[in-house]
Amino acid sequence: MGGFGSGGGGWNDKQQQNEDDSLYGGFSSTSVGTGGVATGYAPQSSIQRPPPSSNGVQWGGGWGAPGTQAGSMLKTMDARPMTSNRASGYQSRNPASQSGFDPLNQGHMHGQALPLQKRADNSPEEQCLEMEKKVNTLIEESAMAALQKDFPLALEKAIEAGKKERWLCKEREKLGLGDQINIDLTYSVHFNLAVQYHNSQCYTEAINTYTLIVRNKQYAQSGRLRVNMGNIYYEQKKYTYAIKMYKTALDQVPPTGKDLRFKITRNIANAYVKMGQYQDALNHYEAIMKECPDMQTGFNLLLCYYVLRDKDKMKRQFLKLLQIRTASVADEEEEEEGEDTEKEVLVDDGLLSELRERRKQNAQFILTAGRLIAPVVESDWEKGFEFVVSSLKQSRVTELKQSNSRLASEMEMCWALQYLKHQKYNRAIECLKAFEKKDKELKARAACNLSYLYFLEGDIENGEVYANMSVDADKYNAKALVNKGNYLYVKHDYDKAKEFYLEALSVEADCVEAIYNLGLATKALHQYEESLRVFKRLQTMIESVEVIYQLANLYDAIGRHDMAVEWFKKAPTDPAILARLGTIYAKEDDESQAFHYHLEAYRYLPVNMEVINWLGAYFVKNEVYEKAMKYFERASQIQPHEVKWQLLVASCYRRIGAFPQAKKMYEDIHRKHPDNAECPRYLVHLCKEMGLNDEAVSYHKVLAKLEKRQGAQHIYSPGAPGTQGGYVDGQDGQPQ
Repeated sequence: MGGFGSGGGGWNDKQQQNEDDSLYGGFSSTSVGTGGVATGYAPQSSIQRPPPSSNGVQWGGGWGAPGTQAGSMLKTMDARPMTSNRASGYQSRNPASQSGFDPLNQGHMHGQALPLQKRADNSPEEQCLEMEKKVNTLIEESAMAALQKDFPLALEKAIEAGKKERWLCKEREKLGLGDQINIDLTYSVHFNLAVQYHNSQCYTEAINTYTLIVRNKQYAQSGRLRVNMGNIYYEQKKYTYAIKMYKTALDQVPPTGKDLRFKITRNIANAYVKMGQYQDALNHYEAIMKECPDMQTGFNLLLCYYVLRDKDKMKRQFLKLLQIRTASVADEEEEEEGEDTEKEVLVDDGLLSELRERRKQNAQFILTAGRLIAPVVESDWEKGFEFVVSSLKQSRVTELKQSNSRLASEMEMCWALQYLKHQKYNRAIECLKAFEKKDKELKARAACNLSYLYFLEGDIENGEVYANMSVDADKYNAKALVNKGNYLYVKHDYDKAKEFYLEALSVEADCVEAIYNLGLATKALHQYEESLRVFKRLQTMIESVEVIYQLANLYDAIGRHDMAVEWFKKAPTDPAILARLGTIYAKEDDESQAFHYHLEAYRYLPVNMEVINWLGAYFVKNEVYEKAMKYFERASQIQPHEVKWQLLVASCYRRIGAFPQAKKMYEDIHRKHPDNAECPRYLVHLCKEMGLNDEAVSYHKVLAKLEKRQGAQHIYSPGAPGTQGGYVDGQDGQPQ
């Protein structure tokens, strides 16, 4: 073995063994006391020289011999024990008071470490690669923003990616790196930009971007993007251009891509439907149904038959719909699992969720098709519903979790509602009562409809029975709770009605009926402030004259006429509201505004007796009897058996000095209504004014007989005739 140090001799194996033996010679492995390490070597002293070896040679004869480089290094530093309880190279002494461990003789180099060498600027190739990464990042950010429906941000990112990609291509061409241009990146940038233009409804820019892609011969499959261009034209209602694009894309799809070809064909058929070319649409739909039938296409085909009123084809197509089934190996497995599958709520099975969603959608297609064709597929709508229901019961559709009888029951419910539409209430009640033997959900729905039907008919007793039944069957049915509250409201039990309305709102917070009825219940309880809050909440949800009227009526009830006027003015063309505005202004002694709104109310509804009476009294008060006469005559035409209006017309004749006309009219009234005592009384007074004393005496006798017959207790006095109630001319109810 060669020498290690230049000043010492070589080591042989024996010498090496002796050195190893003497290395720990100062230790006694059997003498360990409580104070630490025993005799021979104290590890606490870091300057103690090493113990002698067993052969008398001091340890380190070669490695640390004087005269060698290693030996010189050892002289410059304190002696260090070969074993220690401290880490090698570290001491507890102050480094400034002694030199540290420096085996490479670098102690003369003091000061801070040299600074790290700065990285040189990237090469042009590396800069291009960095820019390419940034472009990819922008594309991903744009796609994520579009997924989150943040289309402005997605478009902004897409435009920025396009700018950076163009700079990248120009830079590589400038550097002579044209062979490194990434055409896939260019395609991704333009495609994403076109999609984001489409999402932002920038149709022209999207079409231009797609055109750049499809015209580039480097993209072999870019022709399929004409489908997207067709979709844009479809949204713009440019169906001719859309069909052209769809057909061009269809020509570029190979025969092996059957699914894609069928989808494009369906788009073409949909465009033909929008254009009203149903026969062309039929041809395309039928071609799809022959090769690869699906529920959406079958439903669209049935709609075309419905528009063309082809009853036979509608029947056949409906039966074909019942046979369409989505291929899935999970059908049989799910049928075997039964109810246990529904209880596996902790299992997140996306495929099963998708399957259930498709089944639900297909069932909705079937129900919609049944409701659509049932009234027209036969000569009688009842036979049409019978055909649809019987077809559902006989056919076995497995697209829904429940058996096909559930679909038939749904159609029977629609059948009952159709009876209501044709006002055949007894048949509707019979159909709905048949659901009492059905499952719980259908029973609850039927009971809810029955309770509402009885409520409309005013049969409170039977209706309340079904209202209770619907609530007991489903306590979370907002409509059932509202029906129950309505029956309590009719019985004037407003507190309990309010509780049911609140419970309905806890189930369905946007139930308009519950909110409106809650406002009525609180109003009936004189809780006007709460009622105002309820109707204001409803006003933010829907625009309704009824809600406006209730708000204004509540403000009028609490005496805030200014707010009542403000709300009433939001529906100025409603005659009842115009009449209320006139009444409010009359309370405020603003006769000009009161007259204006009463006149407007009469213009929109000239049969409102309250408005007619007010206008007539207004003109009498202002002594414009000719105009007052017009309104009283109108009232007498509306209520020909009411003597009061005819007496008022005659009174107006007397006020304007037309005594003969007034006398004639009074006589006609007396002849038609001989039991009326008011007319002879006015005739007595009028005859005296005209100087016809004989006739005055005659009518006085008639009046006395009538008063005696009616059990009158007072004696007639010509100077102060009395009245028998009702409105008569004059402010005090006496003729003048």
